[in-house]
Amino acid sequence: MTIQQVLLLLLLWMWLLHPCHTEMLFRRTPDLRPKSFGGRISGNDGKAIHRQKRGWMWNQFFLLEEYTGSDYQYVGKLHSDQDKGDGSLKYILSGDGAGTLFIIDEKTGDIHATRRIDREEKAFYTLRAQAINRRTLRPVEPESEFVIKIHDINDNEPTFPEEIYTASVPEMSVVGTSVVQVTATDADDPSYGNSARVIYSILQGQPYFSVEPETGIIRTALPNMNRENREQYQVVIQAKDMGGQMGGLSGTTTVNITLTDVNDNPPRFPQSTIHLRIPESSPVGTAIGSIKATDADTGKNAEVEYRIIDGDGTDMFDIVTQKDTQEGIITVRKPLDYETRRLYTLKVEAENTHVDPRFYYLGPFKDTTIVKISVEDVDEPPIFSRSSYLFEVHEDIELGTIIGTVMARDPDSASSPIRFSLDRHTDLDRIFNIHSGNGSIYTSKPLDREISQWHNLSVIAAEINNPKDTTRVPVYVRILDVNDNAPQFAVFYDTFVCENARAGQV
Repeated sequence: MTIQQVLLLLLLWMWLLHPCHTEMLFRRTPDLRPKSFGGRISGNDGKAIHRQKRGWMWNQFFLLEEYTGSDYQYVGKLHSDQDKGDGSLKYILSGDGAGTLFIIDEKTGDIHATRRIDREEKAFYTLRAQAINRRTLRPVEPESEFVIKIHDINDNEPTFPEEIYTASVPEMSVVGTSVVQVTATDADDPSYGNSARVIYSILQGQPYFSVEPETGIIRTALPNMNRENREQYQVVIQAKDMGGQMGGLSGTTTVNITLTDVNDNPPRFPQSTIHLRIPESSPVGTAIGSIKATDADTGKNAEVEYRIIDGDGTDMFDIVTQKDTQEGIITVRKPLDYETRRLYTLKVEAENTHVDPRFYYLGPFKDTTIVKISVEDVDEPPIFSRSSYLFEVHEDIELGTIIGTVMARDPDSASSPIRFSLDRHTDLDRIFNIHSGNGSIYTSKPLDREISQWHNLSVIAAEINNPKDTTRVPVYVRILDVNDNAPQFAVFYDTFVCENARAGQV
């Protein structure tokens, strides 16, 4: 307890003990017209007399809470103007706490409290007082009701319902933007003094935030608070009673404040030029690689859309936005050929899809980069001059006669020499052979149209430097007829003729 509180208690105690404030009187009220008392009371001579009703005049009693003295706490004194001081009257107390919490000296009318009282448990007590003749036990005054009001002292500090609050406010908010309101309660009497008058102040969190002293509303105190620089703040708020004056009791709470994201950052490519490579053999739809523009924002504020806006490869490549990773995936749109073109250049743009008009001045909310795509050479198999070959040859040609020539070339820039061969599964009788160097096909056995009119061959071309890379082409050989067979009867005829047959007889 502070020195100021001790002094306050002493002043209140002295005030309560002063008899002019603690005596409740039963005396005549000169301003009121006498009213007849409803009963008969015997006088000293034993005769019944009529007397005027006496009202008690009294002040409301006040009792200081949280009394810590060793003796009973003095409350006040009841006194009737019928009391001559000879002990003939008896004072009786009834009502809230009478006989337990509050006791009365039946001779003197002095009232005491038997224990410490907490105003926050009960703020006032209603009791009834009566003065009776000790001998006859008859009332000398009508019963009257009075109140003992418990005077508050500042014995309760302000308390917050939550020990830790969580709040958020958008980044870049203007100064004075409301974040959250915290409210502390004080169990002391709000109608008496300043014991329950709470004032709020900020102990931690300046200069970023402020608090309204009377309302507890926390507001932003700095302009352009950037989430990308700092996202979390811990603010400590103090609530102090006695109007915030010295000697008041206080309580604190912590408010964790998060700056939420707004779209105040445009996307940015980390490089002005990006290099990618792709083999020429990659089929249409193949992903070449990914590019990504970084955005310091989060969530939908960081979403971007990629597009190819210029370059000499706009018809050869596409770009697709990958939503989950926010990357741009570049894919092959048309077949590539290293020997035709080896380098393409694209101009790619990344643009935010959700732009906040409040921050247009920070834009534009898009960026561009140059993507250079190098087509890499692949050791391609030989290419035949035709997709298939048809040769016609007469069946009577001599052995070793060339019936035709197939041609193939290496499409690669190195132009490796080609070696030709026949797939023997298509020429099991080994009727034909091929010159491995020039692709000339010649006969190695006689041809007979009457045995086989067509021969379907498969010629294999392979690079000498890379024999595993091969290409096949079908070769159709048609055997042409020559007159190399005399007529023959289909059956053997066995005939008979008579010896005397005439000439011309069948």
